[in-house]
Amino acid sequence: MADLEIKNLKVAVEDKTILNGVNLHIKDGEVHALMGPNGTGKSTLSETIMGNPRYTITDGQILLNGKDITKMSVDQRARAGVFLAMQYPREVAGVSNANFIHSAMNARSNGKPVPVLKFLQDLQHNMKFLDIPDEYADRGLNEDFSGGEKKRNEILQMMMLKPSMAILDEIDSGLDIDALKVVAKGINAMRSDKFSCLMVTHYQRLLNYVVPDFVHVMVDGKIVKDGGPELAKELEKTGYEGFEKEAEKG
Repeated sequence: MADLEIKNLKVAVEDKTILNGVNLHIKDGEVHALMGPNGTGKSTLSETIMGNPRYTITDGQILLNGKDITKMSVDQRARAGVFLAMQYPREVAGVSNANFIHSAMNARSNGKPVPVLKFLQDLQHNMKFLDIPDEYADRGLNEDFSGGEKKRNEILQMMMLKPSMAILDEIDSGLDIDALKVVAKGINAMRSDKFSCLMVTHYQRLLNYVVPDFVHVMVDGKIVKDGGPELAKELEKTGYEGFEKEAEKG
């Protein structure tokens, strides 16, 4: 179960306001897409939902299943079921991919370690599903991975951790069509009434493979338009210029 509600959220970075009153409600089992031009606050919203301390909330609330998580730490939010697939996943030399994922799963298991055999079986199954070679389990976390490999690895982590609320920040950026289809396959495999998702993207192409329930357009730190999948197709034809002009007038 994951019901995420964002109320009048205002966020600043180093005293510069980035989000100007965001309102968003993602209900159980829904997949939403957040679109908009560069520099409009989409990644800021993603990082703020996850609890990155770099972003200062100056007003508003973030509610998960009715509980205010606005002041929770990153690890508390992760334990509550929130997952962020980062736009630029970091490389961590010396920590194997498998050990990282297993440790993350144990941290969320309420004191009951995930049995190693069960973990390895699930890891092998999901790596095969995502066309990730077996040897990547023993490589350093994202170490010398290509951009596409890093994005597949983020989806692998999501499939292993089974979060109830996933935030996917430009998971499609830098992917060729084959990698995009694999990433989409992983997202679609997660869809259920126990999984909700916010996909941040610039482009329609991901939404050809993961059809969202709702699409939102963000301009100047606010959500200025809501709609269904057809809104993304409209944006592909018209771009964001009309919304940006409206925001300037407003």
